[in-house]
Amino acid sequence: MASVAIAADRTAGTGPQDAAWNEAVAQIIRAGQRMDQRGWVPATAGNLSVRLADGRLAVTRSGGHKGFLTPQGVIEVDVEGRALHEGDRPSAETLLHCQIYRRFPGLGAVLHGHSVASTVLSMLTRESSLHLADYEVLKVFEGQTTHDTRLPVPLFANDQDIARLAREVEPHLADMKAGYIIRGHGVYVWGPDMDTALARLEGLEFLLACELERCKLKGGAS
Repeated sequence: MASVAIAADRTAGTGPQDAAWNEAVAQIIRAGQRMDQRGWVPATAGNLSVRLADGRLAVTRSGGHKGFLTPQGVIEVDVEGRALHEGDRPSAETLLHCQIYRRFPGLGAVLHGHSVASTVLSMLTRESSLHLADYEVLKVFEGQTTHDTRLPVPLFANDQDIARLAREVEPHLADMKAGYIIRGHGVYVWGPDMDTALARLEGLEFLLACELERCKLKGGAS
């Protein structure tokens, strides 16, 4: 991936807090490039965030292509999703990131992508979850030590009322091992740091792509 240069404005500085911010921004930019390369953030879709040690969140600004992020495309919000600088506009979906951070205090990064596999599979089934079983790659998820398991990935109806959607998700968060999917929309995956979150996203997307291929071969869906 290309190196990331932080512009000389309020997103950069020389103190310890500024260094932490700069690193968070660089991680988000690199992750956006990676997700774009894999086709998981088409057009202006998707959003990415990192939690700093002081509790601030670095999150992608509303709109903009995630494969071509600049430091100005990342803004500061608090854990309730409120922008910390006048004029900044976070995505409405920032509330879903904040919900996840509040639920898991040790969390460091949240990723939201819109892949073909997650979008299509979530619209083909009437079940409340997709079930992934017998794949070696399942071991990328926390607590999974064998392929011989069955891992549910919850599905939720898409809703432009993000606060209402968050209320639907909340009761299920504690049991999610591999993130969740919004039907016809995309996935949410998280981890203690950006590298882990990216690995889990890549693992989930690989498994969803496998499931989509199996569905094509069977000629139908559940």
